Amino acid sequence: MEPFFIALINAVTRYLYLKTFSIGDIIMAVAIWQGSSSFSTGDTPYGFYDTDTEFTSSADQFADWAAKRLGYPIVDVELQSGSFYACFEEAVTEYSSQVNQFNIRDNLLHLQGQSTGSNLTGKKVTPTLGRTVFLSQQYGTEAGAGGFVDWKKGSINVSSGSQDYDLNALWANVSESGNAIEIKKVYHDPPAAVTKYFDPYSTTGYGTANFVEGFGFGDYSPAVSFVLMPVFEDLLRMQAIEFNDQIRKSAYSFTLINNKIRIFPIPKDNTKLHFDYILTADRDNALIVNGVSGSVDVISDYSNAPYSNMEYQYINDVGKQWIRKYGLALCKELLGNIRSKFGSIPIPNSEVSMDGDTLRSEAATEKEGLITELRETLEQTSRKMMMEADSEESTRLQEKLTKVPLLIYVG
Repeated sequence: MEPFFIALINAVTRYLYLKTFSIGDIIMAVAIWQGSSSFSTGDTPYGFYDTDTEFTSSADQFADWAAKRLGYPIVDVELQSGSFYACFEEAVTEYSSQVNQFNIRDNLLHLQGQSTGSNLTGKKVTPTLGRTVFLSQQYGTEAGAGGFVDWKKGSINVSSGSQDYDLNALWANVSESGNAIEIKKVYHDPPAAVTKYFDPYSTTGYGTANFVEGFGFGDYSPAVSFVLMPVFEDLLRMQAIEFNDQIRKSAYSFTLINNKIRIFPIPKDNTKLHFDYILTADRDNALIVNGVSGSVDVISDYSNAPYSNMEYQYINDVGKQWIRKYGLALCKELLGNIRSKFGSIPIPNSEVSMDGDTLRSEAATEKEGLITELRETLEQTSRKMMMEADSEESTRLQEKLTKVPLLIYVG
């Protein structure tokens, strides 16, 4: 009797499409797939692709294919067209999400700081040296050879006989409202050696008498010879002057600790000490991009990289096949949830066990396998893997070329 009742129930449900039947004390309302559908705008939950003509034409094909893969018409499928459309939309969105996640990871290094105004989905992102240049500019800031931080100039009064000065108290608190400063350069150097080069009182210099002659101009009168001196001789004389001052005199130097400076030698006159400095807040501001304070209009991280859902019509057949398989797994999961509402249905003298748990288990396994497969495929096409493959190909090509006989030239 049991096969008879099952056949009877299936026949009645297919005939009525939406029917109510009573078995024992259980009353159930079951919606059954009627065998065909007709998609129209608004039938999907979110409507991401409702204006995509290829998606709309494929939705009914997917519903028909998925229903047959679930056993229709041999067995009833407790899903309606809207259920199939929702699964189809989710499958396309999941595929788009996985591809976009991969692209963001692969391109984020080159996208940070760029405008968020352009949709990058389906666009080629060309690597640039922007990040490398930015890092070099940060080093340039510290070295005083570029960068984004302005170097400012300051000076303090130096009193005769006083060596120690607090630049925070004398300058930062006064001219920078107490903001922290960092001294980058102090202009406290001995006079240039060239100034003593022609000093008549310096034993290492030329002296006034030889001033003109030293440059090789001498006297243009016929009675005086013309002498042109080599440049290295000038350099040797200036080095001699610098060594003399360094060894025999108190060297011009200073110590700088916590913006407290001690200068050497002890000043003998009242003068000014000039220096360059930066505001540490400018240097340490992590929001500065290209010299401009951070903005919400630029790509900062994974969350605001401008990638949106793909257009279904531009997805190739490989991607569409993945979408169909993933959509089928979603349909199986949904059908499993529906059938799991009751573990079994009583019938006269017996009961019918439902396969909801089995469907859900199979769907979970299929979804996980498809996601893993897609991620592995995408990873094989990452910029890193492509560069390694290109390098390997170049190496193999070079090895092949070494085995090609060289041409012999006969003159």
